[in-house]
Amino acid sequence: MEGMMKMVKSTLTEERALDCYLGGIDCSQVTFGEFAEQLGIDKMTARKIASAFGGGLFHARTCGCVTGALMALGLACGYCEEGNEAAKNAFLAKKAEFEKRFEEENGSCICKELLGYDVSTPDGLAHIMEENLFQKRCAPYAVSACEIAADLMNE
Repeated sequence: MEGMMKMVKSTLTEERALDCYLGGIDCSQVTFGEFAEQLGIDKMTARKIASAFGGGLFHARTCGCVTGALMALGLACGYCEEGNEAAKNAFLAKKAEFEKRFEEENGSCICKELLGYDVSTPDGLAHIMEENLFQKRCAPYAVSACEIAADLMNE
């Protein structure tokens, strides 16, 4: 999608993100799926691709909102040709800028740090559910990730 002419935008709301979570769609699927059709793939394909990355790879590592948004950023601005060091470096600079902005806005890129609990453990998940953290934190993180990714795709 290099040289993309059309502006990419995110219309994701916290309410729509939460509806997805409550329906069993994970954070990485929400954020990558948000851009799918604008970037030339259907939403269901994007969700399948992103299905292993929710909940910080289901180990509370890198936030799924981050990984899903980075997949979209890669689809829009990534490199793919062997030996094209300039394209690789340009994309890696965008990736680093995304991570910097997300961390500045949200405090971390790590799921466990963002939620305060480990989503991969029964005890951690129980606390997350009890405190409504998918609604209070994850939905805003998804919106934030999509807004930052859209800004970077349009630069």
